[in-house]
Amino acid sequence: MPQKLPIGIQSFESLRKDGYLYVDKTSFLYALANSGKYFFLARPRRFGKSLFLSTLKAYFEGKKDLFEGLAVARLETEWKAYPVLYIDLNAGIYDTYEGLVNVLDSYLTAWEQLYGITRSANDIVQRFKNIILNVTKISGGKAIILIDEYDKPLLQTIDKPRLQERYCMLLKAFYGNLKTCDENIRFALLTGVTKFSHISIFSDLNNLQDISLDECYAEVCGLTTDEIRQNFGPFLEAFANKEGISVTGIMDQLQQMYDGYHFSEDTTKGVYNPFSLLNALAKKKFSNFWFETGTPSFLTKIIQDYQIHIQDFSNGDIVASDLRGKESLLNEPFALFYQSGYLTIKGYDKEFDSYRLGFPNKEVEQSFLNFLLPRYVGTTDNQSAFYIENFVRDLRKGDIDSFMERMKAFFADTPYELIRDMENHYQNVMFTVCRLMGYYTVAEYHTSHGRIDMTVKTSDYAYVFEFKFNKSAEEALEQIDAKDYGLPFVTDNRKLVKIGVNFSGKTRNIDQYLIV
Repeated sequence: MPQKLPIGIQSFESLRKDGYLYVDKTSFLYALANSGKYFFLARPRRFGKSLFLSTLKAYFEGKKDLFEGLAVARLETEWKAYPVLYIDLNAGIYDTYEGLVNVLDSYLTAWEQLYGITRSANDIVQRFKNIILNVTKISGGKAIILIDEYDKPLLQTIDKPRLQERYCMLLKAFYGNLKTCDENIRFALLTGVTKFSHISIFSDLNNLQDISLDECYAEVCGLTTDEIRQNFGPFLEAFANKEGISVTGIMDQLQQMYDGYHFSEDTTKGVYNPFSLLNALAKKKFSNFWFETGTPSFLTKIIQDYQIHIQDFSNGDIVASDLRGKESLLNEPFALFYQSGYLTIKGYDKEFDSYRLGFPNKEVEQSFLNFLLPRYVGTTDNQSAFYIENFVRDLRKGDIDSFMERMKAFFADTPYELIRDMENHYQNVMFTVCRLMGYYTVAEYHTSHGRIDMTVKTSDYAYVFEFKFNKSAEEALEQIDAKDYGLPFVTDNRKLVKIGVNFSGKTRNIDQYLIV
């Protein structure tokens, strides 16, 4: 292999000096640095934000030699060095107010020592202002301010509103220096997962340009299909040889697993998750690399609190303003899932200024559902996998009785505290189980006469399910026949099986099912 894969490398200087492969994103860097002054960029975790900021740092420090052969080397003619104030909030633990103060203090102290600046006060807001004003005088160049994962303290306290409010007040004042010290600043970029726009952090920074949904910067983080083909040829060939398929075949599988993220209204501009793509090429295997690096424990609570139907993740609709920051992310759960990387833009309606969201790819959908299922029914991850395997065997054989009895056992041990809304809980579990079985599964399948709750297809069978809650299995079957739910499958070579199911709120389980 000509170069090493840059897995986990977030330092541009290290990447360039130590022989790692670099996909050239410096044309975006040059355009950003020369088109304005204050910017904000939101992207999911492990999507390359830190590397982009590190690249900007090297550029503004005038390290021309690091950019040899890259696009910016042909564009930049001055290579002026500026004082760079770089803050990375990603690694901090912010379970106490002092935790955030200590992290900020460590940066301020380092800059004061580096530039020989006398500590002006104990207040970190005033110290930051004093540093910005003085580095300009000392260095002769205006300050560059780069803040990585500015919102990490807020995301860590998303379920602690009082602590989060204190963080908001502190960060509003701290970041407010970007406006009060305007004459001493050449450029500033803040990155994070989301923009808390209406909780005052950005209320004073009305000159901040949010490029998170800007079509010009849709590909600034992540990797495009063309970039992968142009830069990773030997790695693709090695992976394809190991799998015994063509490079085209391996690209198709990589696309299904890791592509599909869209960060603008133009959904033709999609990017791959760079962390998963690089790990897949390095290990020559497909796995859920990105999802496994962070457990979104708060997701289950949000889904239950808002009684979200899991199938909505495949076809939810959300208005544009919801993606651009809200007073509280907990008031806009779909916005939170988008900004966290679990949903992406699937379409845009210009007339109504609204976005259609869905899972970006197979990795996220499978990982997300695998994560949710044990937390719905109180099993371990291994137990859930065992159940899914046996559900698949039952349906392949056409043994729906075993399937339903196994499903009843699945529900039997569900802890009471896991169930917020009985009917929604039951429907979400059924949908998640069927989706994980790997078959073509449609929730609330639309026909000309109504909506089928769920269909599951195997190579030999087409199953049509209708669910009732606190009614009867007979009523469920009657609805299948009355509304001709089986009609779309009459010409199908598979055997049609209709199943009416009733779930009892009293027993919190399936109390009756009928098969025709």
